[in-house]
Amino acid sequence: MKNFHGLFLVGCSAIALAGCGPTDIASPGTGGNVTINQPTPAPTPTPTATATATPTVTAAAGCPTISDPQGLTDQQTITTSQGSWRICRLPSRINASTTLPKVAGVLYQINGRVDVGTDLGFNFTAAETGPAANRPGVTLTIEPGVILFGNTGTSWLAVNRGHKINAVGTVSAPIIFTSRDNVLGLNTETSQGQWGGVVLMGRAPITDCTTGTPGALCERQTEGSADPAIYGGASPADSSGTMKYVQIRYSGFVLGSNSELQALTLEGTGSATQFDYIQSYNSSDDGAEFFGGTVNMKHYISVGADDDSLDMDTGVQANLQYLLLIQRAGAGDALMELDSNNNESQTPRQVSRIANFTAIQTATSGNNEANSQASLFFRGNSDITLANGVVNTPVNQCIRMNGSGGANAATLTARSVAMTCSGTGDDRFIGSGSYTAAQVAGFFGSGANGNNAGLTSTLTGYVNGANENGIAGFDLTTLSSFFTATTYIGAVKDSADTWYAGWTCNSGAANFGNTSTSCTLLPIT
Repeated sequence: MKNFHGLFLVGCSAIALAGCGPTDIASPGTGGNVTINQPTPAPTPTPTATATATPTVTAAAGCPTISDPQGLTDQQTITTSQGSWRICRLPSRINASTTLPKVAGVLYQINGRVDVGTDLGFNFTAAETGPAANRPGVTLTIEPGVILFGNTGTSWLAVNRGHKINAVGTVSAPIIFTSRDNVLGLNTETSQGQWGGVVLMGRAPITDCTTGTPGALCERQTEGSADPAIYGGASPADSSGTMKYVQIRYSGFVLGSNSELQALTLEGTGSATQFDYIQSYNSSDDGAEFFGGTVNMKHYISVGADDDSLDMDTGVQANLQYLLLIQRAGAGDALMELDSNNNESQTPRQVSRIANFTAIQTATSGNNEANSQASLFFRGNSDITLANGVVNTPVNQCIRMNGSGGANAATLTARSVAMTCSGTGDDRFIGSGSYTAAQVAGFFGSGANGNNAGLTSTLTGYVNGANENGIAGFDLTTLSSFFTATTYIGAVKDSADTWYAGWTCNSGAANFGNTSTSCTLLPIT
């Protein structure tokens, strides 16, 4: 059981993360448990001091008018090393579909909790199934290039059930959620936990109910929230909107005892919600955590999370493809923690399929897996399939599995997964609970199905080398129609494969090339 406390490309990087479980919106640790012309990315960037800037921004004359009757509150201007900005504060609750336009010299401020709509409940109402023009749901649309920042530690964006976010950036103009300190130019490579994060609450099924029972009005409260923030329902295909080409920086503020937010928290989010090209940077908790729901996502990057790069629980059904999970030196826990958090008897079981991933803890970063005890941690009531993956954790053991015994124990299926790990033979694995290390090694099955637990890594940073590309990719279309078929393993095939460039931010832990800007500065567009 977890104790709670307070992506990606890197040439060299270390990721740090510790697992979150269903008892909170985030967790500080387990306690034991697109085409662009881009030069070859530098695989081992040298960490540098905080970037400097020449002032180029001029504050807008005023805040734009939005559709919500409350409007934006003009907080005057703020001057930084990059110039001056007009600060426009969002209302605490957005009650009408609203667009935040990209205006030169404007930053949008999230002050405390900002709700998108008011919770519409577990079930759809008749009004919600009627003509679209008459439906009560609210949509917050954010234009490409818009920057929003949390004004206080307890600031967070809450998209309630029945409502949507439409945050669609572009390669050259990503949408950025960040902190006040980032705006002021105060951050360094280790800054984190300066505001809450982005939380989407949906109506897809979950387990570990606060009220009801699984399959019958099962709902949960977002822990750490002073007011109700409920998620869960009986609609697997529910939609909470679209997020694409989005950065979420410096999140994970501690809301209360053992209650922290992630950069991106998906709670009962349904399969009609679209996620693509999402970067989490220096979250003080997980890079992203999924609490139940039916989640499909491509192109996810987590850099520098202080807990797990990816955490999934409470019965989530997930398909994920193209993941870069990169830890920074001396921080974090597992690259993946996928489990049921001691709710092994509840259904739906977690069923997660993760494909074309590259997960890295470098030799210079030290032993980063903390309480999870290995770089990938799977436990009870989770059915995990790993396909076309690369794990490079030379000073850490690669996989730990914890069995609860009986039919509820975690299962693992691996296809074309290559790993560079500490130890030899069964020592690369850890078994706990009802599992032994030898059993876990058997589940992985090195030498069969394209799997290799003893690969000599030839990665150039996060880019495949000859040994990685010597392993044929598994046919992902046999797993789900969501996946794009690939002939290779890992997230980045070669130097011509630059899906990560331009819309991301660079740090000492992860350099995405010269079309991406520094994480310590705001892009000027």
